[in-house]
Amino acid sequence: MNKNSVFDCSVIELDKHHHEKGNISIVENGNEVPFDVKRIYYLYDVPGGEDRGAHAHKELRQLIIAASGSFDIILDDGHVKRSITLNRPYMGLLVVPGIWRELINFSSGSICMVLASHKYDEDDYIRDYSEFLKFKTK
Repeated sequence: MNKNSVFDCSVIELDKHHHEKGNISIVENGNEVPFDVKRIYYLYDVPGGEDRGAHAHKELRQLIIAASGSFDIILDDGHVKRSITLNRPYMGLLVVPGIWRELINFSSGSICMVLASHKYDEDDYIRDYSEFLKFKTK
């Protein structure tokens, strides 16, 4: 997994159903996401100017969605950096293992929802950038 690049991450459009009483988007295991979702969490009330993330995962895959508002995600594979803006609740960013990510520029009231392929496991995290670079050269 350490050979993945930022170009293995992709923005996907979720199914969106229009209705006069409001829209609905659906995410099902194996359909919209290419993994079974084992954990869902969300970030909210992020103070202005604060960043989140700044880590990589060894095996975890994620689908990151701006459920409300907007934010940017900086993807880094150790060689190339790529910036993605999420600002629609029916768009998600699929992040593969071995990619450093930073979430920045949160708009007021934004909600970042994350669907993850694994339950929380601290051993899967790489929280130091120099350790991440070593991991990428294995």
